[in-house]
Amino acid sequence: MKAIVGLGNPGALYKNTRHNIGFMVLDAFAEKHRLSFTPDKGEYYSVGSNLNTSHFYLYKPTTFMNLSGNAVLHILERNNIELDDLLIIADDINLPTGNIRFRESGGDGGHNGLSSIIYSLETNKFNRLRFGVGNEFEDGKMPNYVLDNFYENEKEIIRFGVGFSIKLIEKFILGGKKEMMNYYSNEINNLKKI
Repeated sequence: MKAIVGLGNPGALYKNTRHNIGFMVLDAFAEKHRLSFTPDKGEYYSVGSNLNTSHFYLYKPTTFMNLSGNAVLHILERNNIELDDLLIIADDINLPTGNIRFRESGGDGGHNGLSSIIYSLETNKFNRLRFGVGNEFEDGKMPNYVLDNFYENEKEIIRFGVGFSIKLIEKFILGGKKEMMNYYSNEINNLKKI
């Protein structure tokens, strides 16, 4: 079984902010596959289903970003999920808006949610999709920037990135990180030819 965790902050105040792109991707995935999140027994909302014969669960922690690791650890332990079957989706200020990168391990890149997960799991070796939200902010203004909504001129780029992320998640569910990485490489190479 695959577990896909989107990072974000709960509540209407944060709904369309840059920091909530993990939630936004999973909401779009759920909408495409006609799924609805419900409160779970842990500090998260979840929904499970199958893609072909591959079983998966989507999770949105309700712990707020800085404590995401608590929810992720509970998800893994409660469902006996291997790290290889976990995929985290998070915003990344170190990437241009809409750019997507896949990593199998690495540091937190200044992201409090990833930092919390690394701390709780006691490892940085877990799959993550990093969704670029840009870094058009002045020194000291990062918190305001990531907790603000996307600009109007970014919304089409974000829609494209969300759609690409949905495809990557589907590949991850169907064939694990290898199939997802193959698809990612092919698509990125095709884009470079345009």
